[in-house]
Amino acid sequence: MKGIQTIAFDADDTLWVNEPYFREVEDKFCGLLEDYLPHHTVAQELFKTEMENLSLYGYGVKGFMLAMIETILRVTENTASPLLIAKVLEYGKEQLNKDIELLDGVKEVLEALKGKYRLVVATKGDLLDQERKLNKSGLAHYFHHIEIMSDKKEKDYQKLLRHLDCPPEAFLMIGNSIKSDIMPVLAIGGHAIHIPYHTVWAHEVVEEEVKEERFYSFENITAILPKLLS
Repeated sequence: MKGIQTIAFDADDTLWVNEPYFREVEDKFCGLLEDYLPHHTVAQELFKTEMENLSLYGYGVKGFMLAMIETILRVTENTASPLLIAKVLEYGKEQLNKDIELLDGVKEVLEALKGKYRLVVATKGDLLDQERKLNKSGLAHYFHHIEIMSDKKEKDYQKLLRHLDCPPEAFLMIGNSIKSDIMPVLAIGGHAIHIPYHTVWAHEVVEEEVKEERFYSFENITAILPKLLS
């Protein structure tokens, strides 16, 4: 790819496993409320609560925990046992303390690209949680800059590019979310590579097909190397 100077990687479900842990906790949470509602209805109520509070709490495990607690109170009409709240806190802390499981090929790709491009992380989520995961991953030394974003909209990427002093045409974003990693970057004139992941949060799902010459899609992260090293 000619002209690319800076490559930004999404973190969650691009560099390491993330979304499956949320779905595991969600499944256990639905079980907590099975005396009140069917599993699928609890899941719908939880997602509704997450969306209502997204602008207040942002992304990440802590906001997820608060959404679960609020959902418990609403579904049980404030009659829930404190033990249910305690369970949510337990689930959340377990998730925050999870070991980091790198996705296949990640280290190989970073090793191959270091020194040839300026590598950065551009991820959204809770500051402390993302810093913790990056430190535990053992990948921090590959990156020139770490950007933990409150959201991934066009203005957020424009701010990042100003900070990096990088023109859009020299910027490549790699990630698993069409909505967050691909579309806003293409909209500001950058390049984007989509690497799909088997588990996607409902909030990140888009039906729109991407048609743009600066867009590429590969089945896995190692498949990008011929494109970037040629």
